[in-house]
Amino acid sequence: MIQDIAPKKFHNEFQLKKPNENDRIAVFLENNILIKEKYSHWRLPKRAEIENVLGHSLTVDTYLFCIDQDSYFLYSNDPGAWKAWDDTKTEFRWVKMSGLRAHADRELCFAVYTAYHLCQWYKNHRFCGRCGAKTVPDAKERMLYCRECGNQIYPRIAPAVIAAVTNGDKILLTKYANREYKRYALIAGFTEIGETAEDTVRREVMEETGVRVKNIRYYKSQPWGIDGNLLLGYFAQLDGSDQISLDENELASAEWVSREQLKDMDDSFSLTREMMRVFYENERSV
Repeated sequence: MIQDIAPKKFHNEFQLKKPNENDRIAVFLENNILIKEKYSHWRLPKRAEIENVLGHSLTVDTYLFCIDQDSYFLYSNDPGAWKAWDDTKTEFRWVKMSGLRAHADRELCFAVYTAYHLCQWYKNHRFCGRCGAKTVPDAKERMLYCRECGNQIYPRIAPAVIAAVTNGDKILLTKYANREYKRYALIAGFTEIGETAEDTVRREVMEETGVRVKNIRYYKSQPWGIDGNLLLGYFAQLDGSDQISLDENELASAEWVSREQLKDMDDSFSLTREMMRVFYENERSV
């Protein structure tokens, strides 16, 4: 999956550090990420590379994380100046976040999605939600602090479930309504207040397809920074009728798909696709 970057190691410990010329810089413009492309290889640009093109020094002060010895920083200033960037005349290009995983390797996707998660957190909490004063970064941990009222704001992670509902030799697959992603998916949804993850599975499956489930079993989790999520994967079995009642506000389609139809669907990036592969490879119901 996207976080499986071994033998490289991800280090998210907070540090007070400034970028050197070889550190990687994440520059976001709306839903686009600035990528350096050379010989069909994509990576985040280094600080010196961006400065060489811009012709001036880059003000970067937000450290994100390390992957092995590579440090990643966020360019968090007003991105308005980047709108005039002509990416046809350099090795840099703007890439839509939604299309990144189709061309990039897992390490780059993981780095970009995680950086985007933190980018959105910094952007959305520039002001205190309690008193409205401007927040400042803390010097000891990854936290934004309000000097006026003492409010402490930490990065937000939203738990969500992915449910693989099986019925003998078939699995329930869906397609989202009104989204760019048009491939098969499993039922998914956010955990609500006061709800267990298992309760979320039952509720989401019922709300979106009208199907009841039993024997809910945890499989594996996955960080998905592009949406600020921690995805919790569960397998469950059909309980009763297999008749589908589609929630057309959420889904474009839902259908029972045979095991054999799942061949070669795993793209090695997402928990959803891995769970499809696990079901395909298991001769018995998972």
